[in-house]
Amino acid sequence: MASASIAQPDVEPVELTEGLEGAEQEAIEAEVAEPEVVAPPVWHPAAAPAAPRAPEPRPPFRPAPAMDSPRIHAEGEDAAAERTATAPQLRRFIKSRAYVPMHELRRRFAINGGDDEVTQVDLERKRIFVGLPEREGRLLGELLRAGDIGYELSLDPISPIVVGVYPMRPVTRV
Repeated sequence: MASASIAQPDVEPVELTEGLEGAEQEAIEAEVAEPEVVAPPVWHPAAAPAAPRAPEPRPPFRPAPAMDSPRIHAEGEDAAAERTATAPQLRRFIKSRAYVPMHELRRRFAINGGDDEVTQVDLERKRIFVGLPEREGRLLGELLRAGDIGYELSLDPISPIVVGVYPMRPVTRV
């Protein structure tokens, strides 16, 4: 196979600075000057960055307690004891809403306990169960016996377990 060549017409190079004088000619020649050849950088193992270190282990994330949370650490004789909601706080919160599910009470007052933690509450002729730890369950029982709040029972199990509470008397606003 023969290689083909393309015929080009005879073209004479044109001088770019033709017709210019002095400083203009020097400026154009400086712009058209051949670029300076720069050697690529040489890599050396001693100049290499150190191998990345494994990140330091961090402690597990624990969210800070909310500023308006009623759960506080007691100061004084037993600093390890924690105080949670009081009966007036529970009453005020329940009366501020039309209906409060039990999980909302746990969330609002940061009541931590086991999933199966249940407190027995004896009413006039009935025994019901509240899904709260012993202390908070007793407080809720006092509010139920006083008639301040009502309760809704779950229909699924045979045992009467409270799933939510509601206010019995309207709140008077001044």
